[in-house]
Amino acid sequence: MEGKEEDVKLGANKFSERQPLGTAAQSEDKDYKEPPPAPLFEPGELSSWSFYRAGIAEFVATFLFLYITVLTVMGVKRSPNMCASVGIQGIAWAFGGMIFALVYCTAGISGGHINPAVTFGLFLARKLSLTRAIFYMVMQCLGAICGAGVVKGFQPSQYQLQGGGANSVNHGYTKGDGLGAEIVGTFVLVYTVFSATDAKRNARDSHVPILAPLPIGFAVFLVHLATIPITGTGINPARSLGAAIIFNRAHAWHDHWIFWVGPFIGAALAAVYHQIVIRAIPFKTKD
Repeated sequence: MEGKEEDVKLGANKFSERQPLGTAAQSEDKDYKEPPPAPLFEPGELSSWSFYRAGIAEFVATFLFLYITVLTVMGVKRSPNMCASVGIQGIAWAFGGMIFALVYCTAGISGGHINPAVTFGLFLARKLSLTRAIFYMVMQCLGAICGAGVVKGFQPSQYQLQGGGANSVNHGYTKGDGLGAEIVGTFVLVYTVFSATDAKRNARDSHVPILAPLPIGFAVFLVHLATIPITGTGINPARSLGAAIIFNRAHAWHDHWIFWVGPFIGAALAAVYHQIVIRAIPFKTKD
């Protein structure tokens, strides 16, 4: 019994009874310092190999993303019915799963954006320069075009017949419905990106391991489940542009502006919400 009492005393001394909760826990800095905002223009980047390597990584990742996801969409469209294929759930898993895998692969090289809306949101939060943001967006769009092009190369007639994975507002919904779905869907995605990659949160909650690509990929999966019936789910202007260019039919361009305006508004709202409301960065006093 005496030995057990000693163990209890040792445990009580080793682990304090009161642990900080709520705002008290948030007030602990854990040696974290807010990084300075990225400069608007950084000419030195243009002479750095890491800059171009990151752009290539974004190109390849977006290429693979469009290749797998559009090919999945084509497989579902060709099936006689949803039960004979992976269905909407399978399409959602393809998009979310590829984002999970590709963000995991490229996060250490380019940040794993794979989406102009994500890049735009991070730019507004001053996480990267305008030079890098524009370069990423161009490479993402080129990768998306090439990815969709390869899918069409495999099955050109079926690609055109089944719609090429191009986004449009589905029957029964208005353009306002489609725009709203894209805004909210992209907000969910970009807000998840900010939260999963928040350096202060990682420092404060270092005892809780977070694999950032997992919640990001899961957010993409959930948004697709919700909005595929409305717009086919864009939330990624590069994905929408690549499919539209390769499909190149009139109805693919009728609502195309929605898949740029919506995601960019959603990304901007997520950046403002996270930086101003959640992190309260403008209200912090400088040392």
